Amino acid sequence: MRLACFTLLLFVAAVVAAQTPSSSSIPAPSDVAAPPADASKTASGLATKVIKPGTGKDHPGKEDVVTVDYTGWTTDGKMFDSSVVRGKPLTLPVNRVIPGFGEGIQLMVAGETRRLWIPESLAYKGEKGKPAGMLVFDVTLIDMPTRAPADLKKPPHDAKWTVSGLAYKVLTPGTGKRHPKSVDEVTVHYTGWTTDGKMFDSSVARGQPLTFPLGQVIPGWTEGLELMVEGEKMRFWIPQDLAYKGKQPPYGTLVFDVELIKIQ
Repeated sequence: MRLACFTLLLFVAAVVAAQTPSSSSIPAPSDVAAPPADASKTASGLATKVIKPGTGKDHPGKEDVVTVDYTGWTTDGKMFDSSVVRGKPLTLPVNRVIPGFGEGIQLMVAGETRRLWIPESLAYKGEKGKPAGMLVFDVTLIDMPTRAPADLKKPPHDAKWTVSGLAYKVLTPGTGKRHPKSVDEVTVHYTGWTTDGKMFDSSVARGQPLTFPLGQVIPGWTEGLELMVEGEKMRFWIPQDLAYKGKQPPYGTLVFDVELIKIQ
């Protein structure tokens, strides 16, 4: 598994706009036509206003991947896209969206909802077929899934250990009942880091889950996934002898957040 190049993504709004039924439209805010007096403005011309304060402390950087919920309107009040309407938050790289959206996300912390007034110069710049003029977004920053966890260097006291030396911790309980076997094919989302905090691979960053035969991955993955059920998310601390055994990078203990989506 290696980190693939991100697909160039200006912003999915224009792509999915036609798929959002008008009957499910979210009404535009009363200040959609222009930023109110209490909005903040950046040097680039982006205006923002915090709608709901967040609980996090860290701000995303340009190289981060974030999970957001959002709704976008043109200044005449027409909604052109909404992950809220689709019922599915979007995970995307901060540096692969329109400039104003990326700049606005970097001002936020996890749990925060912020309204962005993005001038056309920071949006689609009059590109044919894309929403024109100033765009207004309500954005909730849900998570920064590729950020290295705080317990990266060693398993916490509440982690469990197997006889082989694999450490694991349940992050989100699953809804399934069946555990996969090494002969099964599974579909997962995952992010992997070395213990110095460097992310080396992530299906989350690529926006595409990975499907593979469970018996054809590193031993620590096979063993860890056999402990899981569908819908469950775990963190694995995999020692080198259960990973690549020092024969190829990444070296040393590897840490993975893994979500088991489906047992085929």
